[in-house]
Parts: sequence; structure tokens; C-alpha cells
Amino acid sequence: MTLFAPLEQLLGERLATSDAIRAQNARNEAHFPLAMPDAVAFPETTEEVAAIVRFCAETGTPVTPFGTGTSLEGQHLAIKGGISLDFSRMKKVLAINAEDLNVVVQPGVTRTELNEELRATGLFFPIDPGADASLGGMAATRASGTTAVRYGTLRENVLALEAVMSDGSIIRTGTKARKSSAGYDLTHLLVGSEGTLGIITELTLKLHGLPEGIASATCRFPSVEEAVNCVILTIQSGLPMARIELVDEMMVRGFNIHAGSDLPEQPHLFVEFHGSPAGVAEQSQSFREIAEEFGMEAWAEANTTEARNALWKMRHGAHFASSALRPGAEFGTLATDVCVPISQLAEAVLQAQADARAADLVCTIVGHVGDGNFHCAVRFDPNAPAEVEAVHAFAGKLNETALRLGGTVTGEHGIGIGKQKYMKAEHGPALDWMRRIKTAFDPQGILNPGKLLPPAD
Repeated sequence: MTLFAPLEQLLGERLATSDAIRAQNARNEAHFPLAMPDAVAFPETTEEVAAIVRFCAETGTPVTPFGTGTSLEGQHLAIKGGISLDFSRMKKVLAINAEDLNVVVQPGVTRTELNEELRATGLFFPIDPGADASLGGMAATRASGTTAVRYGTLRENVLALEAVMSDGSIIRTGTKARKSSAGYDLTHLLVGSEGTLGIITELTLKLHGLPEGIASATCRFPSVEEAVNCVILTIQSGLPMARIELVDEMMVRGFNIHAGSDLPEQPHLFVEFHGSPAGVAEQSQSFREIAEEFGMEAWAEANTTEARNALWKMRHGAHFASSALRPGAEFGTLATDVCVPISQLAEAVLQAQADARAADLVCTIVGHVGDGNFHCAVRFDPNAPAEVEAVHAFAGKLNETALRLGGTVTGEHGIGIGKQKYMKAEHGPALDWMRRIKTAFDPQGILNPGKLLPPAD
């Protein structure tokens, strides 16, 4: 009899121990090594998740939630072995409450699947991190993306949730009401906890009406500093941008190689406006006037749905476009993000560019700069010790810059494996209270162990 015999009896063929299936959940899109779980479980209901977690609690087996595997800090990797809890069979949209502008979903539903389901309702779910991530994973990592400047992050768009706790009990937090002052806010404690406090099995999410008018455009600038200063004044002016994305000259080069675009290799802003047709036209004109103050050299509109989709598909392909600058299966990508107060954005981006140049690194910068968040993707050879050292030194300087400017070491990627060593610098004595919360919620330490919180000194 194997250790997992009770789970085999519960799940049958939906408990997999083959090397091929375990390897699928051991990979990641970043630079972390393979992390093979001992088994992969495919639950279909909350009750099955609870039974699996009860087994893990009884046997001291680690359990790591897995959505689509797109997280960039290794949150989905079973680095301590145990069970990879794969939600690919929990993909139901359970209820669409159009009158209340909310929807109830299982965690394996992806954002594009949800919006396909909502197509006939005139509503949509706006959070767009780029990858077609699962909504459970997006909630667990407190994801955001290109539209956060207007619609907020996952934190602002989760009304309620259901979760399985470390002893296998099931709780529900929050309600369908738009606000509450009843008790501790467990909903938003679990959102962003990376599966270390509880395992999300159902989400109630806010929906928004599809805008009547949408307009997208690109514009280029002579320097990153002028592009970023344009962003700062735009936000300070209260212009309701739906998206405002910075791509630096290296990122443009990557797009040209990967997507076959022909953009001049200069810093660009990709922008989008939502509202009534008249409102969109007014917003666009106001933005152009601001951009011209900062030396905007060209303006190109994406006037059709197809053109807009192509523009944002290119933007969302930034990870692969960065890889195209130094192609080869032997190379890895350190994809990292920071977030700073909007007034400090120009200094942070310029410092990152200077640090990358000084270290002779192939580095792209792209960002949701409307809320001060930007990403760096650095290509490197993981088998070259000098390169590895230079890349990690760059990442360290980037995080130090963000903290020095009053920001955070991650705006949306989360902590996972990669950024634990910066938690003390960012949180100070509050880190000890986070550890106390973890111990209270998960005394055995079986929920996604080795993530988010660094080992105690």
C-alpha cells in the first residue's frame, strides 16, 4: 500500500504519480529549477479539496495549489514535494448575478474563459495580468495588470470567497454586498497570501459594464524620462486612463523581433481610453496635449477591434519578446517587478536602466506605469556564474531603489520563492506578526511551504 492510497481511493485516476504529469506542474516561466511534486491531485469539488487537505494534515504532507503555472516568483512550485493540487478540473462559472454586477466562479476558471462566458451580458471582468491565468491563482497572488490604473487590482475586485483551511475545514468569507464592517477582513487576508494560509476554492468577483467607447493608441518619446514624466502629469491631472503602459527601447526591439512589428526603437507609451464615444475622444485629446508638452514625436491610433487586440497581444507577449533578444533554450529570464509612488517613477526607471547598462545586461523594461509599477526582464545564462551573480546583483539594486523611494519590492508578481530575502527590509517588525498569522492558520506548515515568508533568523 502506498502513502497516497487514501487519495487513490478518493480520486482514482485523478491522482497522478507519473513522471510526465508531475513534470508538467514542476515547470515555470521564470528562472527557477524544476520542482517535482510527489503526486498531482485533480479535485473537482470543494469537498474533495477538503478531503485532500485533511489527508495532508494527518500525514504531514505538503500541499501546493496549482492554477495554470504562470506565476513568475514560483508560487505554484512544490519545492517541498508532497501534493500539487491542480485546479484544472474546477473550471465552472457557478452564477452570474448581472443585476448585482458580480459573478461566482471556481478557482480554475481563467480570465479569458470568464469573459467569454460573460460576452452576452454586456459585462466584463477587467483585471488583465497578461497571462491567461486562473482566477484562483490571480487572487492568491493579488494580481493586477494593464487595467489596474482604472479598475484596481484583484484585491479591490473580490467580494467574497470560499477556502479550505489547513485542517480541511471549509470557510466562507465576505458577502455579495459591496461593503461590510463586520469582523476581521479574512477575504483580503487570504487574497495575496499565495496559498500559505488557506486554499481558495470559490470566488465572488465584481463585474463592470463594457464601455460603449474604447480607443487605443501608441506614442513615442525621445527618452524614457520624458515618457515617464508624461505619465506622472497625466495621473496627477486626474485623466481616467484605462491603460497606460511604458515600453523602453530594448522592449520595442524585442517586440519588433518577436511580433514582427516595425516600431522605431525609442521609448513608447501604449494607452487606452474607456467611456462614452464623446468621453473617449475628449480623454484622448487631453492626453495628446499632455504628451506634446513632453516632446511626443508620433501618435498612432488603433482604430479597430482587430488593431486593438493586436496591440495588446503584442504588449502581453513581453516575456517572450524579451527572450527573443537573446534566444536559446539554454538561457533563462529573471522577470521581476517593483512599484513606487508615482512621483518617484522617473527616478526608479532611469536608475534601473543605468544599473542594467553598467552590468552589461540584456534587460527590457515594461510597466503599468499609471500606478507606479514596472517590470524588468533580464536574459542570462544560468550556467555562467558571473552572469548569475550580475543578474541577482541587479535585482537587489532594483529592490533597494524601490524601497529607498518609498515603494515595494513587488507590485503584482508576489513574493513566492524569489523575493523572500527582501521581506524584512520592507516590513521590519511587521514580518514577525506575519509569521504569527501563518502559525495560527497553518500550525503544521503544510500549506505551500517555503513561500512568501523567509525563514526566521
